[in-house]
Amino acid sequence: MVGLVVTIFALHVLFVVLDANQGNGFVSTVYTLAKTFVLGMGDVFTPEDAVLGVVMNYGLAALVYLVIGHLVIKALRRP
Repeated sequence: MVGLVVTIFALHVLFVVLDANQGNGFVSTVYTLAKTFVLGMGDVFTPEDAVLGVVMNYGLAALVYLVIGHLVIKALRRP
């Protein structure tokens, strides 16, 4: 699950950086899912450049998901 959310964040950042067509169904779905999973971290950084803001905020969200997900998985695997 963690890998899926991080992949969604990575795709969202990629689509924003490459200026993908938001009218496309797949791009739109990724955008919607990323907005859902970001959980308030979508506006932590507010640089002048909006694209940089997306990269920084969704990168932070991906990092948080990875760290917390790793800790939860590690705790669940303990005997």
